[in-house]
Amino acid sequence: MALPLSIRRATRRDAAALAEFNSAMAFETERKVLMPGVIGPGVRGLLARPRSGFYLIAETGGAIAGALMITTEWSDWRNGAFWWIQSVYVRPEFRRQGIYRRMYAHVRRMAAKDRAVCGFRLYVERNNRRAQATYDAAGMERTRYVIYEQLKPGVRFFTQAAGAAAPSSPRRRARKARRTRS
Repeated sequence: MALPLSIRRATRRDAAALAEFNSAMAFETERKVLMPGVIGPGVRGLLARPRSGFYLIAETGGAIAGALMITTEWSDWRNGAFWWIQSVYVRPEFRRQGIYRRMYAHVRRMAAKDRAVCGFRLYVERNNRRAQATYDAAGMERTRYVIYEQLKPGVRFFTQAAGAAAPSSPRRRARKARRTRS
């Protein structure tokens, strides 16, 4: 029997829960401790700018079971907007019960009513196999694209969790390998 679930747009009242979810996801998937003084204002910032995106909340029995964020990217090739699905989090006690599948179906229904939306994209941490299997099962396909990122100097948003290895770039790993061979 399916868990009774309602899905709605998040409001400012949900900001603390969304920041908590983002922090939990960053820690679980990347061993990063998000800075409260950055993630809190970041969540509230999107809630205050609906043209930039929105959050969806999944609730059951009065509890928030999960959430996700949608932001947009214009595609001139397609003359339409991709909805980027980000910050997906389902509380551990609600996992493996179809929460994400139902949220994604809700997103697809919303997009069907908006002619400007041409499709959906998301990125997932490369070692998060469980999430990848979930997205595969939802009908999403891996693309040929690789994501690159460069933050402006001085941008800080996390600290590494105690005992977690600091992430290294492929360039750093290649330099280290060359030094080791020398």
